[in-house]
Amino acid sequence: MSDAITTSQLLSAGQGTLFLGLVLGMRHATDPDHVLAIGTILSRDPRLPRALHMGLFWGLGHTLTVFAVGALMLIGRVTVPPNAVLAMDLAVAAMLIVLGVLSLKSRMPAKSPSRAHDLLLSPARPFVVGIVHGLAGSAAITLLALSTIGDRGLAFAYLALFGLGTVAGMMLITMLIAFPLTFAGKFSARVPLLIARGSGVLSVVAGLAFAAQSLFAVMPPWAR
Repeated sequence: MSDAITTSQLLSAGQGTLFLGLVLGMRHATDPDHVLAIGTILSRDPRLPRALHMGLFWGLGHTLTVFAVGALMLIGRVTVPPNAVLAMDLAVAAMLIVLGVLSLKSRMPAKSPSRAHDLLLSPARPFVVGIVHGLAGSAAITLLALSTIGDRGLAFAYLALFGLGTVAGMMLITMLIAFPLTFAGKFSARVPLLIARGSGVLSVVAGLAFAAQSLFAVMPPWAR
């Protein structure tokens, strides 16, 4: 009887852990830097099929990084040094600034493409952005949680469901962004351009603020 109870408790705990991974993955997709980055890209062409495509590839790129680092932690007992997390945070900040500048430089309409416009609409763009975001923000906290999961198989399943939740969450976010942008574009041909310009400015400002915040967090108390 005690063995049965123990097995039931373990199964219940495992299911709770997996459910938590899925929920945290969806929650992670809503990090402000993620939403702002994908929103800046979508502002150029917010059609729903493309939006879902962008959300899917962003999620896959992000999951690739998280799963790779998580596997190294579980199999090779590798730890993520604080300097690596800081470097990824700064890379995210730089990515936001670059996306913002590209959005400000690109032209509308799409039938007169520029290099900046082509870069923003490239299918590889969300995948690369997702990879860069892989270790930034709350993903680092998620990786730290792996050390609390005693069973390796359960830990890998947790990582997989975290990735699935991130993909699903980002596809939902891109869909929610695409609808109002598409609707706004029906009023005037200039509306998409104004939205893209505003998104570009916001992305640059947010990138600078994110970089400053990341650097401030690692400064010694006497230098603050």
